[in-house]
Amino acid sequence: MSEDSRGVGGRAEARRRRKPAKSRKALAIVAWSAAGVVLLGGAGLGWFYFKLNGNLKTVDIDGALGKDRPQNVDNGSMDILVLGSDSRGGANSEYGRDDGGSARSDTAMIIHLYDGHKKASVISIPRDTMVSRPPCTQSNGKTDKGRQREQFNEAFTIGGAACVVKTVEKMSGIRMDHYIEVDFTGFKKIIDNLGGVEVTTTKPIKDGSSHLDLPAGKNHLNGEQSLGLVRTRKSVGDGSDLGRIQLQQAFMKALIKQVKGIGIFDNPKRLMDLADTGTKSLTTDKSLGDVKSLLGFAQSLQGIDAQNMQMITLPVAADPLDSDRVVPLTKESKMVWDALLAEQPIPAEATAKSAGDKSSAGEIVR
Repeated sequence: MSEDSRGVGGRAEARRRRKPAKSRKALAIVAWSAAGVVLLGGAGLGWFYFKLNGNLKTVDIDGALGKDRPQNVDNGSMDILVLGSDSRGGANSEYGRDDGGSARSDTAMIIHLYDGHKKASVISIPRDTMVSRPPCTQSNGKTDKGRQREQFNEAFTIGGAACVVKTVEKMSGIRMDHYIEVDFTGFKKIIDNLGGVEVTTTKPIKDGSSHLDLPAGKNHLNGEQSLGLVRTRKSVGDGSDLGRIQLQQAFMKALIKQVKGIGIFDNPKRLMDLADTGTKSLTTDKSLGDVKSLLGFAQSLQGIDAQNMQMITLPVAADPLDSDRVVPLTKESKMVWDALLAEQPIPAEATAKSAGDKSSAGEIVR
């Protein structure tokens, strides 16, 4: 058996989770889940409720997947699949051509909130990871039979959000409680409405593909520059997608710090702009598809900050069949999933032999 993700999903125990408490605060995690932070804005805007509700887009993950999923566990934890969509249609077209109008998951992260929601683990899945994809329903209603070997981000292209969730659950044996997706344009607007994000670069970054030109030192990034940073690859570190993930994780930490320091509730206009932009930018699972549910989800998570978050890349190695791809390390990936199932920190041993988290890109942004 090649070092891929098949067979892992069968390890899941029958489990049930307690319903999340109704008093929760914003999960400020990277661009895509910065949309979660934006939902804080809705708390003080009762008159704005119906407008925000109309902004939201939803996907019925439970309806699409039925019972073919790991069962929930009653231990107070929560697992969220966060995707950044790279559709090149509409306002996103400036970032490249749209190949047939389909979107791909440009960034994928599993956020595991431990019981009590005071700490979290974030597992980034490289989009070029070769995985075993299960059968998925396509947009035309037909069933794609799946493949034993396929690039991870193809799941989104073939079957949308439900297919990505199903693929992640088969890989991990962990049920995703929620799904959140944010696209390029929404990400830029969220950052601009936050007033930008400050990062420190240890060396200049210049990347023509992502339109980024930053000197070494402190840089206050607007939405366009922030998007450029999290999409920069070839001009930073080893030029791999693994290096880009480290840039994204560094940006996450800077974003969390920024959100905690700007006093969102002290500026009513910013509050409204963030709430409006965030809800327009979001696609969520159906259970989060109204403002009331989102506000319930968003309460009480403000205690999670950078030092309470363990961020890793899924343990991977170079694909022996394609040097431009990676494959999961079976033993080490199992360590990651088992740790989350057991409500334990991810052990250092899980990432020691991984090609992920090793790029020098991680040393360039602070």
